[in-house]
Amino acid sequence: MLYFAYTALISPERIAQVAPTAEFKFIAHLPEWGLEFPIKDKDWGGGLPSVAPTSGSTVWGAVFEVPEGEVDLVKKMEGEERRSATTVEAMDRTGKRHQVTTFVFDGRKNGGHAPSSKYLLMMLRGSRHWSLPAGWIAGLEEHLSSAS
Repeated sequence: MLYFAYTALISPERIAQVAPTAEFKFIAHLPEWGLEFPIKDKDWGGGLPSVAPTSGSTVWGAVFEVPEGEVDLVKKMEGEERRSATTVEAMDRTGKRHQVTTFVFDGRKNGGHAPSSKYLLMMLRGSRHWSLPAGWIAGLEEHLSSAS
């Protein structure tokens, strides 16, 4: 499975815990998708991320090749955070398009929540590690200023 990670699983330590033989492939973004925090989670102490179609926005992430034997582990981890698999089109830095699997909250949206600072720090660590664009990192840092 080509997995587009934008959640805490973008962190090298976190993806290694869940899918130890997943292989980093490339950086990509989801054009016309936006980041939101619709999932209230007591364990994390704040909102967890999802993505949704949003005109004029983009979501950056890292794409990993997850071997068949570890796909269910990724699905389980994402499912515990109430996101389910969906196929989307990601664009790499050269402009090439790829069909990838990412995970989206499919529950009833009752507004956004202040993001979990602990969770956002993992997203930031992974985003910096994979050298995602400075504007994306600045946006995550901005969310951190309103985090719980």
